[in-house]
Amino acid sequence: MSTLAPEAYLHPDIIRQVQGFDLKAKFVMEGFLAGLHKSPFKGFSVEFSEHRKYVSGDDIRSIDWKVWSRTNRYYVKQYEAETNLTGHLLVDLSASMGYAGKPGGLTKLEYATYLAGAMSYLMIGQQDPVGLVTFDDKVRKYLKPKSKPSHLLSMLRVLAEAKPSGTTDLSTCLHQIAEMIPHRGLVMVFSDLLEDAEARVLDALAHLRFRGHEVIVFQIFDAAEARFPFDELTRFEDLEGAAESVTAEPAAIRAAYLSEVNAFLGRYRTECVKRRIDFVNVDTATSFDKALLAYLQRRCGK
Repeated sequence: MSTLAPEAYLHPDIIRQVQGFDLKAKFVMEGFLAGLHKSPFKGFSVEFSEHRKYVSGDDIRSIDWKVWSRTNRYYVKQYEAETNLTGHLLVDLSASMGYAGKPGGLTKLEYATYLAGAMSYLMIGQQDPVGLVTFDDKVRKYLKPKSKPSHLLSMLRVLAEAKPSGTTDLSTCLHQIAEMIPHRGLVMVFSDLLEDAEARVLDALAHLRFRGHEVIVFQIFDAAEARFPFDELTRFEDLEGAAESVTAEPAAIRAAYLSEVNAFLGRYRTECVKRRIDFVNVDTATSFDKALLAYLQRRCGK
């Protein structure tokens, strides 16, 4: 269990920097109009909300011609899609997320919580609701999306109190979550993706896309997993117990290990691109604020 208070995950520096960015949807759906309204997040819901007067710059396709025929005035149809985008944070709590390669270092779950906290702050600050789902081999917690500032602390408190344990069943959980979420939104997955069945995980991510969600996958490795800095004879253990422990001379296996890791990341990156999913690979040696800001800059074209 983390010893950090929930508020610790919201560093003033990252708040100050992140709030300057508009996380704009890159995937443009039919009827998904260019331009930003009250929120720089563009929603996906198509439920009618109200009419409003036409103003210069509105898309003429949104004009309600029936209203014009009765009033001789231009009004446009406004939908929930124009004002809200609902975010969902999906955080992996399996045992491997509790790994920290050096004493006192951030675990992958703590790193994920920093990222999730910043994204939540960004969305709630723009009055967009965001919710939280935690899972390992099954869904553990579900906090429905809300846009109240107090909801941010509720989500962070759940993550701060979480204890990584057990195995992961990422694919099954993603399929379940895809059916749980009633409306289209922005789904952010925070996981190391360490599940043997890559094809099943990719199918589950595709399920989220099929449901109309925009998906961002933050794949998180510990620096030791990503860079394999070991020098002395070392015992390597699977934290989730799926494989036997191995004692090896790091120099003898480093090249093969790094080759496998790079191939693993390459497959996910390639397959996510095919499915129009954003794939963001980070490791805990990279300051989480720099990692997040680099992604937002790239996404916003800045």
